[in-house]
Amino acid sequence: MSLALTPFRRSQLATGALFCALGFQYATWASRIPAIKTDLGLTPAQVGVLLMAAGVGASVSFPVVTYLMRRVGSRLLSLGSALALAGVLLALAAAPNYPTALLVLCVDGVLVGCLNTAMNAQGAAIEARHGRTTMAKLHATFSAGSLLAALLASAVLTATSSVMAHFVVAAVLLGLLAAAAQGGLLPDDRPAGSARKQPRTAWRMPARVTLWMCCAMAFGTVTEGSMNDWSTLYMEDVAGASGQIAPLGIAVVSGMMLLARIFADGWRSRWGDGRVVLVGSVLACAGLAFALVAGGVLPALIGFACVGLGIAAVTPCVYVAAARQGGNTLPLVAAMGTTGLLAGPPLIGFVADASSLVWGLALVSLSALVVAVCSTRIDWEPGEAATGPEHDAPGPESDVRVAEGNVPVSEGDADGSLRQV
Repeated sequence: MSLALTPFRRSQLATGALFCALGFQYATWASRIPAIKTDLGLTPAQVGVLLMAAGVGASVSFPVVTYLMRRVGSRLLSLGSALALAGVLLALAAAPNYPTALLVLCVDGVLVGCLNTAMNAQGAAIEARHGRTTMAKLHATFSAGSLLAALLASAVLTATSSVMAHFVVAAVLLGLLAAAAQGGLLPDDRPAGSARKQPRTAWRMPARVTLWMCCAMAFGTVTEGSMNDWSTLYMEDVAGASGQIAPLGIAVVSGMMLLARIFADGWRSRWGDGRVVLVGSVLACAGLAFALVAGGVLPALIGFACVGLGIAAVTPCVYVAAARQGGNTLPLVAAMGTTGLLAGPPLIGFVADASSLVWGLALVSLSALVVAVCSTRIDWEPGEAATGPEHDAPGPESDVRVAEGNVPVSEGDADGSLRQV
C-alpha cells in the first residue's frame, strides 16, 4: 500500500501549515499581553493602542504586499513572511520600552498582511488547479494553530513566566511549520532572479465588486476577531458566569468555527459560496442578537455557537472570490481582512468603555448583518466548479488570478507549477 501523497494533498498540507503558522503566531503574542503589560508598565489605554498598532500595520500593508507578490510571487513571500513573523516574536519579547513594542507590532501587522495574502493565493491556486474546494479546511488550520498556541502558552507557564523563553519555543515551532510547507507549495514559474517590469499605470478606484468584497471581509473579520477577544469577558461580567464557566464562551466560538470549517467545503460545493456566506452571516447576526437580548449564560453560549458556525466560512469564500477577480483585488481584500481581525477588537473595546460591553457586542452583531448585505452584491462563481474528490485534474477554463497579483494562472503543468499565460 503506497503512502505517497497526491499532488492535491501535498499542496493542501503545505498551505495548511502556513495557515496554522499564522494562527499560532497571532495567538502566541496575544496570549502574553498581560505579561507584556506588566513588564512595560502599560496602562489599559496603552494596551489598546498597542493592539491597534498591529491593525495599523495591516491596513498600510497593501502597497507592500502588491509589490512583493509581483516581485517574488506567493511561494517565496509566504515562506519569508512566516520566518520573519518568528523573528517578530523574539523582537517583541526583547522590546525594552513602549515605543519599541509599538514599532514591532506595526511590523507584525505588515508581515501578517504579506503572509495572509500569499497563503490565500496558494489556497485559491490549489482549488483552481485541482477543481476541488479546500479553502475552508485551510482556514480551519488557522483556528487549530490558535488552539495550539493557547495550549503551548499554558504548558510554558507551568514551567516559567518568562516571555522570552515562551517566544523562543514558539519561534522554533514557526520555523518547523515553514520548513514543512516548503516542499508542497505551488512554485511560481519564472526564471531565477528575474523581475518582470511592470508598466506604470495611474491609480484607479477599485471596481465596485472589489469594494463590496473589502467590506464583507473587513466586517467578517471584525465579527470573528471580536468574539474571540471579548466573549469570555462578556460571559463573566455581563452574563454572570463563574470563573470556571466563563472561558466556555471562547471555547464555543472557536470550537464551532473549527467544526464548521472542516465541513464548509462540502457546503460550498453543494450550495455555492454566495448562499453559504449569506445564510451564515444572518445566522451569526441573529444568534448574537438573541444572546444579548435574552441575557444569561445559556443564551450566551447558544448565541456564541451561532456566531462561530455562521461566520466560519465567510473569509474562505471571500478570499476565493477575490482571487478570481485578478489584479490587485486579493492583496487589497486580504489587507482589509487583516485590518478587521487586528483592529476590530480594540475598537469594540473603546465602544464598550464609552457605553457597555452589550453595546460593543451589538456592533459585532451589526457587523455580521453588513456581511450579509455585502454578500448579495458580490459576483460569486458557481459552486459547481469544485465538486469533489473525483476532480483532481485542472479544468480547461481555470482562470484564477493568483501568485503574482495580476497575472492569470493557467490550468497548471504536470509538476504543479503556476505558469504565466
